[in-house]
Amino acid sequence: MIQTPFLARQERFAIVGSTNDIVRDWLAMGEPEVCLAVADEQSAGRGREGRTWSAPAGRALLLSFGFRPTWLEPERVWRLAAVTSLAMAGAAEHVAGLAPGTVRLKWPNDLVLWVDGDRSVRKLAGVLGETDGLGSDDPRAIIGIGTNTDWPAGDFPPELASTMTSLREAADGRSIDSALLLDAFLGRLEVTVEALRQSRFDSTDWLDRQLTTGRTISLVGHDGTDEIVRAIRCDPDSGALVVEDSTSPDGERAVVSGEIRHIRLAESV
Repeated sequence: MIQTPFLARQERFAIVGSTNDIVRDWLAMGEPEVCLAVADEQSAGRGREGRTWSAPAGRALLLSFGFRPTWLEPERVWRLAAVTSLAMAGAAEHVAGLAPGTVRLKWPNDLVLWVDGDRSVRKLAGVLGETDGLGSDDPRAIIGIGTNTDWPAGDFPPELASTMTSLREAADGRSIDSALLLDAFLGRLEVTVEALRQSRFDSTDWLDRQLTTGRTISLVGHDGTDEIVRAIRCDPDSGALVVEDSTSPDGERAVVSGEIRHIRLAESV
């Protein structure tokens, strides 16, 4: 694992319950930013909305960062998750030998690949952002990301095989070294976090990688409601997804991630 002044603390574990929980405990005990926990396996990994996230040992890169973002406006702390996604997208393309822009972002929290063979979008990685004390003098942000690395398709869980992929599959079966991916990722993340500290955010890359823009999507609410809408764009100031809305005076409305359970593409890509 790369050694850098960017990280105040970094530890690697063979197995933990959740790397997000490890980092949360560190922050609660006074650990300075940026702290990083990496695990070969998680026994209680989770995704957004309490969904589980699991992978066989050594088949995914599982990690979480802890920040104390006193230097970032509370309404823009979401950008920590955004730059984490962008750093991993760039690192994944580099390590797997993929063309720039191959890894896309599926709002609000997935990294995905387009699979030509069956004309589908497959999940490569998921990001989970959690916060405490935003707006106080002790704000804390935990950003977790799990990326499927050296995981052959033949070993995918049957119930997920049609919706997931890995960097190994994207690289035509070539083995992917998670250590190389981590080093490439950390190098990119350090640059983007330092830019955030100076009020700079690469909105162009974030917007260009958005898969949902211009597509018909299904917004699934917490109560199970399913609304079909057209996604217009993402808002680089708020992080919201802007969709068409005929009832609004300007014909659109902003949807924030907390309003929905998840989204689905309602049309073929």
